Amino acid sequence: MTKPIRRAGVIGAGVMGSGIAAHLANAGIEVLLLDIVPPNLTDAEKKDPAARSRFAAGGLEKALKARPAAFFHPSNARLVRTGNTEDHFAELAQCDLVIEAIIEKMEPKRALFARLEEVLRPDAVVASNTSGLRIEEMMQGRSADFRKRFLVMHFFNPVRYMKLLELVVGPDTDPAVVARVRKLGEDVLGKGLVFGKDTPNFVGNRIGTHAMLTAIHLMIEDGLAPEDVDAITGIAMAHPKSASFRTGDIVGLDTFAHVADNCYSALERDEDRDVFKVPAYIRKMIEAKLLGDKTKGGFYRKAKEGLETLDPAKLEYRPHGGDEAIKKATRSCEKIEDPAARVKKLASDPGKAGQFAWKVLSRSLAYTARRVGEIADSIVAIDDAMRWGYNWELGPFQTWDALGFAETVERMQKDGIQLPESILRMKQSGATSFYRADGAVFDLLKGEYVARPVDPRNVTLAGARAAARGAKAVLANDGAEAWDLGDGVLGVTFKTKANSLDPDSIGMLSLAAEKAEQDFRALVVFNQGEHFCVGANLFLVAMAAGNKDWDAIRKMVKAYQDATQRLKYASVPVVAAPYGMTLGGGLELCFACDAVQAAAETYAGLVEVGVGLIPGGAGTLNMLWRALEGIPEGVTVPTYDIVTQVFKNIALAKVATSADEAKALGFFRKTDGVSFDRARQLYEVKARAIGLAEAGYHAPVPRAYKLPGESGIATLQMMIDTLVAGGHASEHDAKIARKLAEVLCGGAGGGAREVTEDEILELEREAFVSLCGEPKSAERMQYMLMNNKPLRN
Repeated sequence: MTKPIRRAGVIGAGVMGSGIAAHLANAGIEVLLLDIVPPNLTDAEKKDPAARSRFAAGGLEKALKARPAAFFHPSNARLVRTGNTEDHFAELAQCDLVIEAIIEKMEPKRALFARLEEVLRPDAVVASNTSGLRIEEMMQGRSADFRKRFLVMHFFNPVRYMKLLELVVGPDTDPAVVARVRKLGEDVLGKGLVFGKDTPNFVGNRIGTHAMLTAIHLMIEDGLAPEDVDAITGIAMAHPKSASFRTGDIVGLDTFAHVADNCYSALERDEDRDVFKVPAYIRKMIEAKLLGDKTKGGFYRKAKEGLETLDPAKLEYRPHGGDEAIKKATRSCEKIEDPAARVKKLASDPGKAGQFAWKVLSRSLAYTARRVGEIADSIVAIDDAMRWGYNWELGPFQTWDALGFAETVERMQKDGIQLPESILRMKQSGATSFYRADGAVFDLLKGEYVARPVDPRNVTLAGARAAARGAKAVLANDGAEAWDLGDGVLGVTFKTKANSLDPDSIGMLSLAAEKAEQDFRALVVFNQGEHFCVGANLFLVAMAAGNKDWDAIRKMVKAYQDATQRLKYASVPVVAAPYGMTLGGGLELCFACDAVQAAAETYAGLVEVGVGLIPGGAGTLNMLWRALEGIPEGVTVPTYDIVTQVFKNIALAKVATSADEAKALGFFRKTDGVSFDRARQLYEVKARAIGLAEAGYHAPVPRAYKLPGESGIATLQMMIDTLVAGGHASEHDAKIARKLAEVLCGGAGGGAREVTEDEILELEREAFVSLCGEPKSAERMQYMLMNNKPLRN
């Protein structure tokens, strides 16, 4: 049972099944995706293999077209073979794991498991992706051996993006099987695992559905509108922007009602059973096919006049609005960066927003506390489920701590809210919070603090600094810091908004390289926040351009070129850890490093043309050199084709939608690492840097390459003219593209020749400065600063 899972079968090619298959393929696992043979085939179709496997093939096709994308890169779909459950069922015998994702009805699942027992190997694991059916009932009629290999693997949709994987084991499940699946989930798929109990809707959906329906029922009682509820239960409450009603539209009201109905029918003894009763007006919406985004209308819909909201009383759409006092209160909360402080301010607001928030929170938190021991034994598991499965910034018990444990208990008791004895005993013990600063967490079942289990790979920046006795930064300025991360690794972290590049953060890169060479064996760039780096501080560039201070712009560009080249040729290995948006100068920073340990969800690209410029931090140089570096010495290759592809990547501002796609586009090397779980990225980037250092690292030597010169520029010019003539590019797009072509081809004034790095850097620098002087580039910069989207002028 320690055998790794290399081949998997997925039965059911709907949204969940195809999503699971896609993510298994993302992780390099071969997948056999099966679905039923379509009913009512013609006689000819019954003999046609393609027609018989149409459902599975269609599921794969939808996964390839899905937005957001299900696959890291379309080529990953080659690992998925499709078939049907009649002609290809026996092939499941080759699988190490089979996941069932068929219709949520008991009898079809039981019938499927009976068939699987006949064909699977004795060591194959069987899992159900059910969202709440009981293992005990699904396993009726199965042998003891089959029961040992069975468990629930409940993925959340969309599978690639949602971190939560709920594991539910039966009374007969072999611990070795659990360990094998745990290794797959955590180490291979990058999921956050939560062990739930065999109860309806498990952990995430039980608590999440209760919280959403609590808000929905209270809306009617308090006379609020859907916009008001979403304003309160969204960002202000440390929940996603989609909040309650918008989440319903995204998930689909039919799906949401199915989950709620499953709870209502199964939870006969639940004291809050009536909360799971779907309101009559939502039933009418489902009957009218107002299901949300998939039917272009649910609680909200887009109209020619703008966004509209459904009036629950009239079941008619009206212009989107909302209570102004609630808007003012929630917007004030949203400005607070710390989620704990944000939710505390919301709940203490004396107006309608705070009163409604308290009602929702107090009932939801108390209900969650009453479920400890029933749906999961650990409050950590419940908090993780809500953060990873519902994208809450704080889990229920973390939220309780934010509001103040004792104060919240007293306020709940005053309001007559039922609390479990475990909470009352906890308060009597003198405990002041569920989570303590020393890492201990209160165990409600034991009535005492216990050590919180920690994966040593889930290293935070603060934890790494503390472990290295880093009470103080090694280097610091207003834009960045460099800290001792232990094991001879120096770590640079930006402090600017969205980790943008400014003179201070740029200066820190050179200082850190020098310090690392003196006192450390490796350097890593590891940022915090939503995005790794959104590029240069555009305001500084636009301001200097507005003042026609060309020397200042030239010095700014030269400084970043020097910094990236300094990293590139440092005598110690330098590794970057990009994630989220890694744009413009952020990607140029990655180009400068010896290696990258990217989060799987990294969105990288050189997007400077969108603001009327070209890359100015050695981006054109290093992206081109990256593309050329694989050519063996002595091999004569026309570099024009390579130059053209780099030109397209930059001129079209291509942005990779994953680390894998970034590799395919040449933004990262094929050998660069990918962290499926961002919580482990610091651990992994540090390990990569140490590995390079211990493998006898030596800095690279500058190289020169033969570039096309004037002939390449002329050919690219024809491509540009064709795009303009076809209306696909403006005249200003063409002007930017011509300057880019000159840089990438090694400059005008001669034929193909060998070009040095310094020559390319000078061409890049002068092209950047000259474009800053173009009025239409100034318009693009101003528009981006004001509207946060590009202007095509």
